[in-house]
Order: sequence, then C-alpha cells, then structure tokens
Amino acid sequence: MNKAFLLLSTLALAAVSCKPGGDSEAKTDTQDDVILHAWSWEFDTIAANMKDIAEAGYAYVQTSPANTCFVGEEGGKALFSQPGDSVKGKWYYYYQPTDWKIGNYLLGTRDQFKNMMDSAAKYNVKVIVDVLPNHTAVDHTAVLPDLDAAVGGHKNLFHANGFNDIRDYNDRYECTTGMMGGLPDVNTENPDFQKYYLAYVNDLLSLGVKGFRYDTAKHIGLPSDPLDSLATANNFWPVVLGQEEVDGVRLAAPRDSLFIYGEVLQDKNVKEKEYAELMQVTASGYGHALRHSLAGHKWNEADSLQNWHHSAPGSRLVTWVESHDTYANEHESAGLTDEQIRMGGVILASRQNGTPLFFSRPAGSTRENYWGNNLTGARGNDEFKHPEVVAVNKFRRAMSGQPESIATSLDGAVVEINRGNRGVAVINLSQEEMPLEMPTTISDGNYGDKVYNQEFTVQDGIIRGTLKPMTSYVIYK
Repeated sequence: MNKAFLLLSTLALAAVSCKPGGDSEAKTDTQDDVILHAWSWEFDTIAANMKDIAEAGYAYVQTSPANTCFVGEEGGKALFSQPGDSVKGKWYYYYQPTDWKIGNYLLGTRDQFKNMMDSAAKYNVKVIVDVLPNHTAVDHTAVLPDLDAAVGGHKNLFHANGFNDIRDYNDRYECTTGMMGGLPDVNTENPDFQKYYLAYVNDLLSLGVKGFRYDTAKHIGLPSDPLDSLATANNFWPVVLGQEEVDGVRLAAPRDSLFIYGEVLQDKNVKEKEYAELMQVTASGYGHALRHSLAGHKWNEADSLQNWHHSAPGSRLVTWVESHDTYANEHESAGLTDEQIRMGGVILASRQNGTPLFFSRPAGSTRENYWGNNLTGARGNDEFKHPEVVAVNKFRRAMSGQPESIATSLDGAVVEINRGNRGVAVINLSQEEMPLEMPTTISDGNYGDKVYNQEFTVQDGIIRGTLKPMTSYVIYK
C-alpha cells in the first residue's frame, strides 16, 4: 500500500466518520438483535431448522402470514407458477385473508404452528408473525361466515371507500381507505372487527409469539388521518398496540414485551414520524440506497449511507438489504448476487442502530431463476447461515452499546464500520483484491478475523491486511 492511498484513507475517515447512527438516543438505545425472515417456510420447516437459526445468531424468526387465506389455483403450492407448469400456485395467496384464525394450506395448521412455537422456546428464539388486517382476499366473497357474522354482516367488513382503487398514494384518505391492488379495504375502525382481529392476535400471543410485522401499515389510518364515512375514530392502532380496549378486550401482553413494526414504505406524503412514534418502521429508503451502492460496488454510489434516509432515528427502524416484495414482487433486488446481499447484511448488522432483517431467498434460486425449487413451505437457501452472516450476527451482540464510526477508502470500494475500540467489520465491495491500510478506532494488536481467520494488524491506529473481492471480515477479540 503506498503512502498516497494511506493519506486518502485518512482523509476519507475524517470526512465520513459519524456519531452513533446519527441518533440523539444512540448511547442508551441499541438494537442488538437480528431477524431472520423465513419467507414462505412452512411452520414445520421453521421448527426443524430452529437449532440452526439459533446457532446462526438470530434472536427472532419472522414467519409469513399465519391467517386463514384464499385457496388459489386449486390449492397448488408453487411459489410462482407459470402457464404450463405442472405445479400451480402463488406465494401471495397467504396475503389474501378470508378469516383471522391460525392456520392456512400453504404454511400449516394451528397445531403445526404450536409445535413451531415449542421449538422456538426450546432454542430461545422469538417469533414474529406477519399480520395483515388491512384487507381481505381479492375475491371478497370467499370471506368465511364466522368473520362476516362477527362484524354484523359482510358489508360492515369494508370501508365505504373500500372498493374504490387508490389513484393517488399520496392522498391520505385514498391511501388509508381505498382498494390497493384489487384488495378490498377492511374497515379497521369497526369495533366489532377490532375485537375479532384482536382475538386472533391474542391467540398468537397465547402460543408464545413475541412480535408482529404489520403488512401495509401505511394503509391503516393514524388518529390524525381523514375518516372514512363508516368510521367514528381512527383508533385501530391505539387498540392493537394496547393503549385502548375494545368492548372489554385488550392486547393480551404488555406492549413493551413485544417487538412490533410496521411496513411503512416511504413516499412523499407518508406520516413516517407519526407511525414511528407508535412502533418501529421499515427503512425502505435506506434499503434502496444500499442496493444501489452494492450494485455499483462502491459505497459512494449511493447518497450518504451514514444517515438513515428517514425522519425517524435509526433506533426506530427495521433495516434490510431486500424484502420479500423487492425480491419476489418487484424483482428490484433479485438481480443482486448472494455475495452482494451478504455484504449488505454485514453492513447493516455491524451498525449500532436499526434492527436488521435478513431475507431468506428460495433454495436453488439463481440470478436467472429467482424461484429456485419453486415450492412454498421449503427452507430457503443456505445464505442465512453463511459464515460471514453468522459472524456479524454474533459481532452485533458482542458490540452492544459500543459507539459506531464509519470510514471508507476514498474510492468507496472498502467500507469499515468501527464499534468503539473493541471491533470492526471490513467489507470489500469491489470485484478486485484490495490491500487494506486505513485508520481504525480498535486497539493496536494482531487479529484473526472471525470468518476466515485471516490475519490483520493494527499499529498506531492503522489497520493493515489484504481483502479478497466482495468479501466481509469481522474482527474483534
């Protein structure tokens, strides 16, 4: 490494080092856990892999929706079938509720769900369930009689505006009461519906569930949002988050004992800050910027990744490189290689704030064949337990409370995330082998990284070593 590069690296450190996460509360509020999104794994599959999940360093596993759902394409269990395929089906049918009770044909029965929860308890893994009270199946006539009866008849299940397509997603009335993608919008302000839905949530809690991901959360009105003509108050969130009861029924667990976050995809007129005051929310803007950086093989390819691209602090965010939507629905992220996703995962999990979520891609998937083995229920590929991912999951926990500083080489090819004087993650985003000679905050000494046991030395605040292309190193004693 020549002196010029060392000087540039030093200048880069001075230019991009930052306070922990940019958050005023960062010194006292850290998120030390990582979520595995076991996308489309059935309950039995999650249970069978719980030991691996725990040993890979995940504190949480997130399931796909557990509710009763529309049975599409004669009950076929393909992730995404094409015309002429022998196995039919689509992954998104479990996002089309016909009732709010535990169990569906794609993921398993209530008893299988309970067995999964028993396995989670055995290995000390907490379970987050993806829940979606915002809408029913596209074919709303498939809604089951118990649900219709509970809300006082089928017509009472929906907003007055619930069958009108959303034309302007930045219009809060349309966004929170209208039909999204052909999915009729549920009257989430109907107290009879709230009571029925809360019974589902409380049943999940009775089996040991420790958190929820609220799908399409930005489409459910906040107290400050315009009212549908069939609603008297936008109080869904106060009810389901335990601030209010409905007809004598209340959330069955203390709110502060649960991890609850909302899918609040960012846009021009989304009340991000107001949602974030109620629950943690998704950092979709940061994920987009990070993917851009990974695709360009340079940190500087994106707008500053030191800030979270969000009005809420990092401590209120769930972060990801990709979600099931960016992979399976929009395919925006599906072209990134597994190595690129891994590097992004290391960046997120080594940072002080945010709660990282690692999305499990289908087993057998390639950049040409996104669906891989193309079966719901099956375990995803092995990336969730790749040594680099496991090492950074454990690093995150070991670095609890340590302040963050981020440095890059001037060309953006190498990223360094320091955590106080105790550890550092080094990521070579480039497709070339890179010599490392950069300032660091960790203590002087000789280190073997936790993934490949490759040697690094730190002397007088400078870390030196050699980085293989598109590889991450996790370094601490």
